[in-house]
Amino acid sequence: MNSTLSSSSAALPGTPAGSSGSSGPAGASVGVPPLARVTMALTGALLAGVATSFGQAVPGLGTVSNSAGPWFVVAALLVLASGVGRGAGVAERAGVAERAGVAGRASGRVGRLRVALAMVLGAVLLELMHIGYWAATNLRGFVDTLSITSFWVVVALPAGLLAGAVAVAVRSADGRWRGAAAGVTAAVLIGEGVRGLLQVAATTGSATWIVQIAVGIAVLVVGIALARTPVGRVVALGTGIVGSVAVAVVYVGIALV
Repeated sequence: MNSTLSSSSAALPGTPAGSSGSSGPAGASVGVPPLARVTMALTGALLAGVATSFGQAVPGLGTVSNSAGPWFVVAALLVLASGVGRGAGVAERAGVAERAGVAGRASGRVGRLRVALAMVLGAVLLELMHIGYWAATNLRGFVDTLSITSFWVVVALPAGLLAGAVAVAVRSADGRWRGAAAGVTAAVLIGEGVRGLLQVAATTGSATWIVQIAVGIAVLVVGIALARTPVGRVVALGTGIVGSVAVAVVYVGIALV
């Protein structure tokens, strides 16, 4: 069996010695089909919602399972893993002359379409997390309602759009977009963490919120480093600081209404 495989691999023209032979006829590696990646992302969102419901009953995980920041991060990661929006930055790497031509304009339209699809997917994923949470909670014997007018269901729409945009921006060749992606993600984590310390730490404890703030700061520091340009770093820092304050103020304001 081994000798047969070895001889057949050696017979492939242009196949480098020691290659795995998993490439297609043209030598391109066979990847996961786009539809499969999107399906896995959708399934992952449902499972994340289910895990949240069960996580609320686990000591030490209850608080983090009740926070929105981790859901935002999960949604962004799932969009990133799905591959939707990949290649949206092709137009920004094109030359000035090409951008001015028909090819450049067509590439720009494709890029914008990919960004839009990624943003829509982000919103869909967050709503699927709600569905997974709702289903698991009711199956566990607890009453939970799911309504299109529910606060978190409504908030998931803009938050999901933002998560999708972050997933696209983090791949950008432009350091300003990468910095903005890190700043936004950090702002969601830090802002909610500050709100937790200010409003609910007395009942939930402060450890989870401190850890979430620390993770947000780490994301911001990494984002500043990966921005690689002075302008990109300023964008990352500014987005992180301003966004954190904005998120905390919105949270506090909602609680006071």
